[in-house]
Amino acid sequence: MSQAERKLEVVTIDGPSGVGKSTVSRLLASRLGYTYLDTGAMYRAVALACKRAGVDVRDEEPVARLLDTLDIQLLPPDEEDGDVRVLINGEELGLELRSPETGMLASTVSALRPVRDRLTRMQQEIGRQGKVVAEGRDTGTVVFPDAAWKFFLDASPEERARRRIGQLRARGVEVDEKEILEQIIQRDRDDRERPIAPLKPAPDAVVIDSSTMDAGKVVETMLAHIRRSVPGQV
Repeated sequence: MSQAERKLEVVTIDGPSGVGKSTVSRLLASRLGYTYLDTGAMYRAVALACKRAGVDVRDEEPVARLLDTLDIQLLPPDEEDGDVRVLINGEELGLELRSPETGMLASTVSALRPVRDRLTRMQQEIGRQGKVVAEGRDTGTVVFPDAAWKFFLDASPEERARRRIGQLRARGVEVDEKEILEQIIQRDRDDRERPIAPLKPAPDAVVIDSSTMDAGKVVETMLAHIRRSVPGQV
C-alpha cells in the first residue's frame, strides 16, 4: 500500500487570495468525483455576520459570542462553475460574501483562535469520510495534515489582481485597479504574518506557480501528480 493510500483521501489546495483556488478546486473535484470544500467561504460568512451585527472583527470576545449564535451551511452552487452557496441561520448570503471588502474582513477574523478552532472542527468533520477537495489557506498545514495530496497554488500579485478585476467586472462591479492590487498585497501580508495558522506551503505540498497557466493546465498538473502516487486514479 502506498503512502498516499494510507493517508486521508483528501486533496488540499492552499494559496493566497485571487490565485484561482476556487476554480481549480471545483474542476479537480469534478474530475475526481470528490466533494468541493470551500473553507474560505466559511471565514467570509463569519466576517460578513460580524459586519452586519456591528461586531469588530478584531475583538475576540464579542466575535466568539456571535459565533455561538451562527449556524453555517455550505450548499452546492446553482451552476456548475458557480461559487459554493453559503447560508447563515438559514439565510443565503449574496454577492457581498465575495466582495474584496469581505475578503479583507475574513483575513482579520480568521486570525482569532475561537473562529479558527470552530471552523477547523467543522471542516475536519466534512473531510472525515474522505473524497474531498479542500481549498483555503491552511488546509494542508492545519486542517488536514494527513491529506494524501497537498498543493500550494501561487501567482504574482499583479496577475492575481488582473484576474480579480476581471471577475468583479464580469459581475458588473466597478473596481479601482490600484486599490485591488493594494488589497491583495496587504492581505498576503496579513495572512502570512498572522500568528495562528499562517499562510505557507505544507512541507510536503507540491507548489504550482499559475502565473502563466490557465485553470485547465493547473488541474492537469495536479491530476498527473495524483496518478503518479496512486496508479489507476482518475
